[in-house]
Amino acid sequence: MRITELLKQESIGLNERAENKEQAIDKLVTLMEAGGRLKDKAGYKAGILAREGLGSTAIGEGIAIPHAKVEAVAQPGLAAMVLPEGVDYEAFDGSLANLIFMIAAPAEGADVHLEALARLSTLLMNPGFKEALTAAKSKEEFLRVIDEAETARFGTAEEESGPQSGAAEEGNGPQGGAAQTENGPQTGAEQTGNGSQTGAAQTGNGSQTGATQTENGPQTGAAQTGNRPHTGAPAAESRTSKKTTAESAPTGYRVLAVTACPTGIAHTYMAAENLENTAKKMGIALKAETDGSGGAQNVLTRSEIAGADAIIIAADKNVEMARFDGKPVIMVPVADGIHKAEELINRAVSGTVPVYRHDGQKNADTGVEENKDSLGRSIYKHLMNGVSHMLPFVIGGGILIALAFLFDDYSIDPSNFGKNTPLAAYLKTIGEQAFGMMLPILAGFIAMSIADRPGLAVGLVAGLIAKMGSTFANPAGGDVNAGFLGALFAGFVGGYIVLGLRKLFEKLPKSLEGIKPVLLYPVIGIFLAAVVTTFVNPYMGMINDGLTHFLNGMGGTSRIVLGMVLGGMMSIDMGGPFNKAAYVFGTAQLAEGNFEVMAAVMAGGMVPPIAIALCTTFFKKKFTAKERQSGIVNYVMGLSFITEGAIPFAAQDPLRVIPSCIVGSALAGGLSMAFGCTLRAPHGGIFVLPTIGNPLLYLAAVVAGAVAGCLVLGALKKNVE
Repeated sequence: MRITELLKQESIGLNERAENKEQAIDKLVTLMEAGGRLKDKAGYKAGILAREGLGSTAIGEGIAIPHAKVEAVAQPGLAAMVLPEGVDYEAFDGSLANLIFMIAAPAEGADVHLEALARLSTLLMNPGFKEALTAAKSKEEFLRVIDEAETARFGTAEEESGPQSGAAEEGNGPQGGAAQTENGPQTGAEQTGNGSQTGAAQTGNGSQTGATQTENGPQTGAAQTGNRPHTGAPAAESRTSKKTTAESAPTGYRVLAVTACPTGIAHTYMAAENLENTAKKMGIALKAETDGSGGAQNVLTRSEIAGADAIIIAADKNVEMARFDGKPVIMVPVADGIHKAEELINRAVSGTVPVYRHDGQKNADTGVEENKDSLGRSIYKHLMNGVSHMLPFVIGGGILIALAFLFDDYSIDPSNFGKNTPLAAYLKTIGEQAFGMMLPILAGFIAMSIADRPGLAVGLVAGLIAKMGSTFANPAGGDVNAGFLGALFAGFVGGYIVLGLRKLFEKLPKSLEGIKPVLLYPVIGIFLAAVVTTFVNPYMGMINDGLTHFLNGMGGTSRIVLGMVLGGMMSIDMGGPFNKAAYVFGTAQLAEGNFEVMAAVMAGGMVPPIAIALCTTFFKKKFTAKERQSGIVNYVMGLSFITEGAIPFAAQDPLRVIPSCIVGSALAGGLSMAFGCTLRAPHGGIFVLPTIGNPLLYLAAVVAGAVAGCLVLGALKKNVE
């Protein structure tokens, strides 16, 4: 079935306008209905919205391909719309979509439409094709552009239907010089069924001359790719040429790829096409298997896998992973196959790709995540997703707070330091708002890593509940502070609650598929996650209260020991309960006139970011380029007394980073007490140096602690491979 058979003139809109993505979808659904392809317009739209809920179907460069395979579709079809002014379709590259194809596929029945859909995806990657479509003056011209491009690439309709020499045959019978997808003899090309063949590649069982056979049957001299018929997507060679000859058939592939998206209609084939075209330009042999809704096509063989340098999995759904055990594997979203092909191929041939080890399950959950080797590794990856999204809020908000202290006048009102002048008050207010979002963002993106987009809202709200310290007795919060650990807990709870809801709703009718991400997951998920977090908050508060009482009990002991304990506690969890307990104890002592305690607390809190910054500077081989860039920022954060700047490093390598920071912070806190340093302000870092008693000795204490932490971390941390 050709593209022009799926796209009727009634389903084409030229010179259209849409204010937003939703309006564009409404117009395309109406065009699809005008072509007589739907039996339930509302049900089809719900399917489109459900697919968009998994991620925008915009592929960048002004193109979007929304699609749905649902029961509401009567027969396969396309709708197309040209928008000269473009519309924001949430594209990966930020471009406005001015050419949109909408695909309708029936939930049941034959997948004969898939080849045409794969062809559309392939043609859209060709230079000039999109421009010709957007410049079309009439619907007839629009269809003619498609037909001419399809004919030039894949041949005429007559060449594709029926037995002949030099073309493709989908039935049984003799054929010469091309591809046969069923049983029968063939000469000079590729055969995907059973039978005899001379001079090229055979993908089924049977005899063959002049080739190499990897499955059943005698063969000499070329490659046989297995027993699966190619009925939905073009093969690796046929995506770039109508005919495959023995002379042009590659004898091996340096890189292999598997592409797959949740519906397996458009992005699957576009990613495969772009990877193969990019590899060809780079002079690298690459074969891409497409795991579409019609099943796997262009399947990778055992011999190809064994001979490849690396495998690229560009997928947003499960693919068969056991066959790649022991091979270097890169796992990325399918969108990366479209937008980052050259980067992926360079990584694949770099020799630095980690070796994949299958965990024994039938399929490994790929998509955005890499292989699940263990529960601990899964937790680690979810945590890293939260930390990476949290970091901009910590850095941006923290530095604005530090600037507020820099531009303020402490002598105006020491109790309101940071907000005494209008500029300082403005900077500190913005910084506090940004900084205050740290915990909800952390929880939200942990939950999103676990449960994809439906988990984001659930995790965000649960993290906010943890930050507020809500309890059943006081829902408004304020009585307890769950802190950093409470937000971590909330993020994981929110994510796994959404996963549980997915399992629970699997048996719902397909007609309700569209309401899951927009109604069921957010309403039920937010409620359940909030209840669980609210239940746990008092226990987190009890931990904080217990630590505060413990510290108060140590008030009469040796000042140096107390300083070391308080300084060390500032580094145990860096913004969590231990850190907050030490800080609250220090601020409480200000009211009692015990200014030495606050000085020791701040010295201990300044050390972790500075120690890490020093380590990224003098032990560069221990860190990645991205970590070294973040390390530079930690100089500012440490001098500003923003301990949280060290959290991303501690989260990535806690067994080395946290002990190193504790050693440095304890030394700084103890020295501050020993030197009799005092501090009247509860915050400010180096910017409140004029308010510190014995300022030079205080700086010496902080520097000594930071250097000690840096040296210990440099000794413990291994070089980055």
